[in-house]
Amino acid sequence: MIVESPKKAKSINKFLGTAYVVKASMGHVRDLPERKLGLDVEHGYLPSYEIMKGKKDTVGELKREAAKAEMVYLATDPDREGEAIAWHLQQALDLPDERVRRVMFHEITERAVKEAFQHVGPINMEMVNAQQARRFLDRFVGYQLSPLLWSKVARHLSAGRVQSVAVRLIADREKEIRAFVSEEYWKITASVSPEGATAESDRFEALLTEWQGAKFEAGNETDATAIRDALAVAPFKVASIEEVEKLDKADAPFKTSTLQQQGAIRLRFSGKRTMKVAQELYEGIDVGTDGPVGLITYMRTDSLSVSKEAIENVRELIKSDYGDRYLPAKPHRYAAGKSAQEAHEAIRPTDLSLTPDKIKGRLSIDQFKLYQLIYRRFVASQMTPAVFAVTNVSIAAGEGLFKSQGKILKFDGYRRVLSPAGKQEDSLLPPLASGQALDLHSLAPTQHFTQPPPRFTEATLIKALEKENIGRPSTYAPIIQTIQTRLYVEQKERRFFATDLGMIVTDLLVEHFPKIMDLKFTAKMEDELDEIASAKEEMVKVLDDFYHPFQDALKVAEKQMQKVQVPSSEVCLVCGAPMVVKFSKTGQFLGCSKYPECKSTRPMDGSARPAAVETEHICTKCGKPLMLRESKRGQFLSCSGYPACKESFNLNDQGQPVPSVVETEHVCEKCGKPMALRQGSRGNFLGCTGYPKCRNTLPVDDQGQPVTPVKVEVKCEKCGGPMGVKRGKRGAFLGCLNYPKCRSTQPVPEELKEQIGEGPGAASSAGKDDLKAIVCDETCENCGGAMTVREGRRGYFLGCANFPKCKGTKEPGEATLEKITAVTGR
Repeated sequence: MIVESPKKAKSINKFLGTAYVVKASMGHVRDLPERKLGLDVEHGYLPSYEIMKGKKDTVGELKREAAKAEMVYLATDPDREGEAIAWHLQQALDLPDERVRRVMFHEITERAVKEAFQHVGPINMEMVNAQQARRFLDRFVGYQLSPLLWSKVARHLSAGRVQSVAVRLIADREKEIRAFVSEEYWKITASVSPEGATAESDRFEALLTEWQGAKFEAGNETDATAIRDALAVAPFKVASIEEVEKLDKADAPFKTSTLQQQGAIRLRFSGKRTMKVAQELYEGIDVGTDGPVGLITYMRTDSLSVSKEAIENVRELIKSDYGDRYLPAKPHRYAAGKSAQEAHEAIRPTDLSLTPDKIKGRLSIDQFKLYQLIYRRFVASQMTPAVFAVTNVSIAAGEGLFKSQGKILKFDGYRRVLSPAGKQEDSLLPPLASGQALDLHSLAPTQHFTQPPPRFTEATLIKALEKENIGRPSTYAPIIQTIQTRLYVEQKERRFFATDLGMIVTDLLVEHFPKIMDLKFTAKMEDELDEIASAKEEMVKVLDDFYHPFQDALKVAEKQMQKVQVPSSEVCLVCGAPMVVKFSKTGQFLGCSKYPECKSTRPMDGSARPAAVETEHICTKCGKPLMLRESKRGQFLSCSGYPACKESFNLNDQGQPVPSVVETEHVCEKCGKPMALRQGSRGNFLGCTGYPKCRNTLPVDDQGQPVTPVKVEVKCEKCGGPMGVKRGKRGAFLGCLNYPKCRSTQPVPEELKEQIGEGPGAASSAGKDDLKAIVCDETCENCGGAMTVREGRRGYFLGCANFPKCKGTKEPGEATLEKITAVTGR
């Protein structure tokens, strides 16, 4: 059986026994090539798939294991993406159809896995084609539109079929906010109480809603004050009282979009963080039973269906834990959207006996918070409504009519398990009767101004994406992450702002590619992908309908789109021209708008590095003067003949030039070229002059002489080559000597640590807490190995003891946190 992750493999392996070998593909193994379109349009969009970088060893291992097996079960995720991964695996492993079966389950429990084997079948090629169509459409836009933005706006920009439309939502909202003109309006509020009542609790407020038989409106203080003065002398009395019971029904169990929304609102999690933690809960966690077990059903779903067995279990729990009043006569059924896959279920706990409090010590803080939210939402979804007693009061005063409302919770219902987000309070009114006279205590006109539409939060943006049918719930988190990474939007105080770059790019794309940027067209494409998946539409026809008009628009845009620059408020210190924002692989910077005539640049904060200054020192290679320059690492000297002469020098304590590279008599043992003494961030070292073709380095002592490396009799687990002692920021480690072809590393064996010593670059432990003394009972969710306590920039975390072979990490559980506090005092 092949699944996607090692964690999932471990969870499933215990259910199937020794007759099965469960391996992980680590996600996709094939994709379109990076540096070309990879699609033969003339031959029905025939793709040229390649094994992805870093996946050749994985594919090789899977091939060897598959060759030993009679049957290969592909148990990737139960959705389009998972179906496509299964098909790619079959193709990459050269497996004939008769030796492949597709098996799907929506929860990783023994019952669900074994039941899934009763319903195995072939790979669903309609679903595969739907995923391929999405990938091809995205490739057309990204691969062909991005170069256009490079030439017209700035290098390193990119466009995406769905992401660009998401940016448009935020950019359009930004335009609304900027164009909004605030208008003044006034309210009049009366503070009243029953006639003769003196208690503070008898006072309540009422708002003026009608004046002279029409809706009350006052646009200035003069009008509001005149009406207030007329009302101040009028008698106040109760005109009518209406008392009703209002039911507050529970929300449906979570689907992907609502889970991300509530994760943002209640837990302040980003969509990416919510889905990462949900994946961990789905794939399996050791909660003290017989190995890891999946705690929730599949978390990428737009269905609200719940299995009959789960309904029966939750109703039994509600009756036993809360009583008959909280159990409705019939189970609640919730309707999902038209595109929902009803074969899936809503997101729910797989085992209600595993309550959040019961397994809290086995979960990280994030896992506990999200699991508790999913658990409570599911239980609440099958409970009776909360009941409110609502009293609506109308108060007559002269030609005006005031209204007030009281609201009291009579029965908590589902709220006993899951209270609503935000502050909830009863609003009490004193006993009142129709026609009863009231005492007026104050009558206050207050000034207000209309507000622009609010900026999107992560929750409201996800809601808008779902409403407009842009993308699919499983893509919301990556969409939001991508548009921020591309610097088209930024998040401030948990709200999204369109950047100047985002506004400029959006305007260009809307002008020249209105069809692609149209919200309805994007939604229509999603519907067509669904139709491909359900065999109602042909993939080639859908691609043709998109591709050919897009090519026509692209040709026109290449001729008509004007070149634009992202402005800034800074001025060039060299020529006085305005500076513009430019982009590189490492981020943004300011560049002169007169480039290439003026090549002045400086950081985004506007601070300019000092200009190069000619010195009295002479280049030893060409005889030209050396220039004093400044970099991130400080001052240095370089030849004024650059780029013809690329000599550079460091400065010693006396300000004299010291060659940054000094050729020595030592010879590289790998390629035979001379070794040069170089300076690095961790001191001097010998590096091969054949760099970058040869990257061999050697540590040196205080006199610059090579330190004989400690020879170890350890073979690389990855390629079988020899391992050597290397040093990094955290100390010594073993690295494969076939680097860079093989980048395998592993910790130094205990028996060699004393022989190696601390040496250059070894991490010092002085003044640090002894974290190794903390005994951690938690295990790695990836490989099942022991976890150790480590300290990072953001605090303490748990890392797998098998690092670097396994790089699993997690947040410490409550019990481990107590141990950390006991040792560190923090």
